[in-house]
Amino acid sequence: MKKFLRGAMAVGLAASMTACGSQQAPEVTTAAATEAATEAATTEAAAAGNFVAGTYSGSDQGFGGKVTVTVTTTDTEITDVQIEGKDETPTVGGAALEELAAQIKDKQSSEIDGVSGATLTSNGVKAAAAAAIEAAKKGEATAPNDAALAFTAGTYTGKGTGYNGDIAVDVTFDDGKVTAIEVKESKETEHVGDVAYDILIPQIIEANGTGVDGVSGATFSSRALKEAVNDAADQAKVTNKDAFTSNTVESKAQDAVEESYDVVVVGAGGAGISAAAQAAQDGNTVLVIEKNAEVGGNTLVSGGQYQSVMPYLVWDEKNPDATTGKGFDGNEYNKVKSVQGCIDELKTILNWSEDEFDADYYKDHEYVAGDIEELSKHGVVKDYLPTLQALKKEIQAYLDWAQPKLDAGTPESDLTLFSTLNLHIFQTYYGGLRQSADKSSWIYGDVDLVSQFITDGQDIKPWLESMGSTFVEDTQPTLIGALWYRENQFIGANVDADGDGKEEEYGGRWGTYFMAPMTSFKNANEANKIMTRTTADELIVEDGRVTGVKATMFDGTPVTAHAKKGVILATGGFAANIAKVVDTNEYWSSEFLNDKLETTNRSSLQGDGIKMAEAAGAATTGEGFTQLMPISWVDNGDLAFGGGDYAIYINPTTGNRFVDETSERDVLSLGEFKNGIEWKGHKGVFIEIANAAVPIPGPYPYKDEDVEGRQYVRTIGELADLFKEIGFDTDADAVIETIKDYDQAIMNGKQPKDVTKKQFSALIGDAEKNADGSYKADTYNLDDAKLRVRLMAPSTHHTMGGISVDVDRHVLDKDGKAIDGLYAAGEVTGGIHGGNRLGGNAITEIFVSGRTAAKAVTADNK
Repeated sequence: MKKFLRGAMAVGLAASMTACGSQQAPEVTTAAATEAATEAATTEAAAAGNFVAGTYSGSDQGFGGKVTVTVTTTDTEITDVQIEGKDETPTVGGAALEELAAQIKDKQSSEIDGVSGATLTSNGVKAAAAAAIEAAKKGEATAPNDAALAFTAGTYTGKGTGYNGDIAVDVTFDDGKVTAIEVKESKETEHVGDVAYDILIPQIIEANGTGVDGVSGATFSSRALKEAVNDAADQAKVTNKDAFTSNTVESKAQDAVEESYDVVVVGAGGAGISAAAQAAQDGNTVLVIEKNAEVGGNTLVSGGQYQSVMPYLVWDEKNPDATTGKGFDGNEYNKVKSVQGCIDELKTILNWSEDEFDADYYKDHEYVAGDIEELSKHGVVKDYLPTLQALKKEIQAYLDWAQPKLDAGTPESDLTLFSTLNLHIFQTYYGGLRQSADKSSWIYGDVDLVSQFITDGQDIKPWLESMGSTFVEDTQPTLIGALWYRENQFIGANVDADGDGKEEEYGGRWGTYFMAPMTSFKNANEANKIMTRTTADELIVEDGRVTGVKATMFDGTPVTAHAKKGVILATGGFAANIAKVVDTNEYWSSEFLNDKLETTNRSSLQGDGIKMAEAAGAATTGEGFTQLMPISWVDNGDLAFGGGDYAIYINPTTGNRFVDETSERDVLSLGEFKNGIEWKGHKGVFIEIANAAVPIPGPYPYKDEDVEGRQYVRTIGELADLFKEIGFDTDADAVIETIKDYDQAIMNGKQPKDVTKKQFSALIGDAEKNADGSYKADTYNLDDAKLRVRLMAPSTHHTMGGISVDVDRHVLDKDGKAIDGLYAAGEVTGGIHGGNRLGGNAITEIFVSGRTAAKAVTADNK
């Protein structure tokens, strides 16, 4: 018997919209009585300092589109406030409308606090409320504007605020319509935000207005484009702004689509694309269904580096004195050097107790995440004991080689780096071992899942490079919360994407992780297809087996995709669904994790795949542990990129360091909440300072420039004025002393006075180095050094929990049995990262699990 299991996404969104109470009230105009009577009423209201009784409306630009505030007043007070904002994100701005209405009524004013996490919606509501209240004071409700739409012909440059900064567009009008739009300036993320332009510009021109729907997954950029066009229309003296901002195009559903493939993949981030490419290479026909307008998912807004030790770049027990190693490509590369502090951490692991982990100890003692000196005294979870024992043998061999050199005066920074798969596995274990907030339970990654993704992660680079991807071959850097130096930096790809026999270069994450595997996917079989702007609604289940997916295109066209061999869910996590994050939370104090938080995630990351899998009987695990990203922009929660090894984090109140900047991400975030300040409605705001000459890892969008509220480049003599400028009561002298102490500690091989630090890699000031990597003390200069000062705070980033799977990525039911025909890969799954994910492990895991799921589909259908 065939039945359809529908995910709850559509219902959830509808419920969110209804809960807002945002039915638009009609604009009311006072009766056309005599001019004298109107003037008398207005004069009387003004004398009382209140209103003319009635109902009045005002509109302005919110986050996703127009918001309208309607106030009802007596002659002395506002008695009712209704807000309509159909284009606001239901779980963010849409969910905030009810609270914003209550704030306006409570304060009897548009001067309200707004809702943290919904800043743009709040700003639009404030402006709309101000217009409505001003009309109420005058007793002059806005009359409908029936003017024909007209402009002063010409080309005007409009500006809007995007995700990464302002965008500028040239808009050309004739007397009655928009005729051309050209984007002149944009810092929006390629293939994420900028995809909105190609979709929306033709629609705005066709509609002759900006009332068109935003593009899923590119909401900020959609808003920015419409805001910029509206700005240009104002400059062109638009005669009817309401009509212009309301004009839209109607999307009509086409004939229903029904197709069959061997494999259907839901989600086109890194996990989905790797699954699709592997499935295609295995000889399967493949359909990929993607909710957003372009493939890429959260992978395109991540740092993009992946953790996997490159054996040819690190210390080799078989050839300990080697200074070079042969890479996967057959070329010889210099081995990378260690970093001050790494050996101390290795010694802690070497002395780790091999007793079974004593959870009872922490019933009476506080568990401090990140404190491995203490944790190492209380044993190891028995599943990881063999890994620890093997790792100890590796570390001892390294120290037998390294210690005599250290004793002879060789600085640690001149020794070859130690790094092994066992170290990666064990650090993933203790970096994810966490206690629930109520101390009732512990969580850590399943050893089989962890060992599998780390071991198979060795194949990621060769596999991607075989399809044309390119990487930096001779470095092993680190990034925030990674715990070690084993990251692999992407470059791009060289592929013949057009099939014309000519290779082209595609840069960045897009090239490395998408153009290369997509080209392979496309070339494997011309029947293979990626269907974007299409939302998967439900899994098709026949006689207990998942046999396909039902979906809906952006225009309403229904899609039925049959999967002859299997369905792979790769829809990502739910960190953008703040309500679900808060509802499932078992780890964070409600003081810190609440619905005011921003997210690094794209808005489409709502947990759709988890809902569909649960409806098909899937079990979930670990959903109560959501990782916060400690280095996020304060204004919108976007990932700021960076690493803690070269920077210091400053408490804005004391001017001192407050945390080991190379700690795990939850440790950093907790330290920020406790030591940061509340600024512009956001908690945990802190100051990061680094030498501006040290590059920030990741696709960092800014040069050494000032970006308001985010980044400033200053010398120490300019810090005091900067702190005053941004409104911080921070003692610049205290900050300078902190920097000096920190730098001197690094240069002398000691620990800073405020907080110890596991790994150092750069000074904040300037100093020359000796040939062995040590610093020349007499060359130290802080006065003239250019410092990069950044303001950041935590936001939701990665959901540890999700669908339960086995090592082959079969989806498991509540009895631990595989659900026939259903597989899952990437962040939609749980059980891997424990309570906290190491930085760089996500890219490794999603590509490994995507390929693993695809291989399992093929193997299960032989």
